[in-house]
Amino acid sequence: MKYLLDTHAFLWFVSGSTELNSSIINLIKNPNNNFFISIASLWEISIKTSLNKLNISGSYSSVIDDVVENNIEILPINFMHTVVQNKLPFHHRDPFDRMLISQAIVENMPIISRDSIFDRYLENKSIQRIW
Repeated sequence: MKYLLDTHAFLWFVSGSTELNSSIINLIKNPNNNFFISIASLWEISIKTSLNKLNISGSYSSVIDDVVENNIEILPINFMHTVVQNKLPFHHRDPFDRMLISQAIVENMPIISRDSIFDRYLENKSIQRIW
């Protein structure tokens, strides 16, 4: 199965944070599943680390090592993602999160996130937020 990782889920997984419960960790470690991180998440990490609003182990340029080592694929932003984002109601104003939920909808991928506001976007959709 394919899943989209929210930015915090990715960061907590690669850092071994106790913020993730064991069922999420097992889901991510399951070799039968495919995981994606949006280029929007990588952009968010880049911006927040450069502004000193986010601390990560190592430099920002080492984030790609975490992506590769964990067999996570990078999901680019395409035009359809922006079309869906353009039509979303404003339950949430964070542009990164709005893009992530748009990508999850277009790609028909459950999103792994603790951000319960995503549930409002996924009402009447065939995908869900997993946490």
